[in-house]
Amino acid sequence: MKLNFHFRPQEILSKDGQSFIIPFILITVCFALWGVANDMNGPVVKAFSKIFCMSVTEGALVTVAFYLGYFAMAFPAALFIQRHSFKSGIIVGLSLFAIGALMFLPAKLTGMYLPFLLAYFIMTCGLSFLETSCSPYIYCMGSEQTAAQRLNLAQAFNPLGCLIGMYMAMHFIQARMSAMPSDERLLLGENEFNTLKSHDLGMLISPYLALGLACLIVLVLIYFLRMPKVCDRRSGKGLRQALRELWHVRSYREGVGAQFCYMGAQVGCWTFIIQYGTRVFMQEGMNEKAAEILSQKYNIMAVVLFCIGRFVSTWLLRFVSANRLLSVLAILAAVLVGGVIFFPDRNGVYCLVGISACMSMMFPTIYGLSLHDVGENVKFAGAGLVMAILGGSLFPPLQAMIIDSDILVMGLPSTNLSFIIPLVCFAVVAIYGHRCYVREVREVISKK
Repeated sequence: MKLNFHFRPQEILSKDGQSFIIPFILITVCFALWGVANDMNGPVVKAFSKIFCMSVTEGALVTVAFYLGYFAMAFPAALFIQRHSFKSGIIVGLSLFAIGALMFLPAKLTGMYLPFLLAYFIMTCGLSFLETSCSPYIYCMGSEQTAAQRLNLAQAFNPLGCLIGMYMAMHFIQARMSAMPSDERLLLGENEFNTLKSHDLGMLISPYLALGLACLIVLVLIYFLRMPKVCDRRSGKGLRQALRELWHVRSYREGVGAQFCYMGAQVGCWTFIIQYGTRVFMQEGMNEKAAEILSQKYNIMAVVLFCIGRFVSTWLLRFVSANRLLSVLAILAAVLVGGVIFFPDRNGVYCLVGISACMSMMFPTIYGLSLHDVGENVKFAGAGLVMAILGGSLFPPLQAMIIDSDILVMGLPSTNLSFIIPLVCFAVVAIYGHRCYVREVREVISKK
């Protein structure tokens, strides 16, 4: 069989003779924008703790506000786009995103922490609207057969946004803030402390203000562009009826669980790569600061691999079914997690970085497989998959508890053992991919 290496967007971005290339590009920009916001989140937690001289737990309230916005607004967003349209949902999402980001300026002027949490909550309510609207909208911009490929292509630009967010956090927040440690800040007089706090908050808010303005520009473009009205037919169903119907769609019901587990694995692998690498490199003789810096470089390398993997997976989906590729990559990820657990040296770090290449196509592919056969309930189905992002906030604390336990099993440190959690999560994803493949084969046989 001769493989065609040329990418033809008209094959996956058209339906009934209508081309969706321009709308697809604009919606894909939204994927990049929320990628920027997501990957500025981690460094900002540490920055807030330092600026306000708070505990790590208090600083981590940023993460609570972040995930709370996603959780609280998913189904309200679905009800809104069910009543109106995907375009309206995206406009509301970009508006809330922009408002939340621009609220960092008045929050800075107050000099208090709580207004920043409110700004984060409003911003992520916008992100919830966007994720609930954009992914099913992309899903509808073509045939069901090419949906996974289309979603992978759009989602490929999300890690590009993540890299931009990491760059902005490192060079516009961390590098420009005062290097004075928290214990020395506590010794400053009130005026000196407030002056230093005002300076550092000024550095912290500048990327968010730029992000807010970028959202407004995209909002204006989408508002004035004539967007396709695919899947915008109103069904008149209520939320309860739609959820009952969705529950009886096995691929969707299992897909929400698989997405929940995948998010737990992804966040766990990325959150604890610093701790894992620091332990390995200090064991090699490095001091703690040097080990942390080197671990962060490996963290960036993991995101780069994730980004490259998205584009490679999009191409592979031209020749391999989405469910089969999902199960194979999930099994490979599980094997690499085994290396992370059992290798006590730098080989474990290499395995941990390599997992990102396997994870690259999982979120959009699970999303696409889950929406298969949901029919006119696609908007509510998308909301359920957005709520599954909560897996990213529930599984990592379990890993942290294992790490903090300092237990040793067969000579393996607790940091290594904690990756049993992602191992179980990837096993769930592999089983889901295989079950989808079996169902597809049965459907093909039944049609013959």
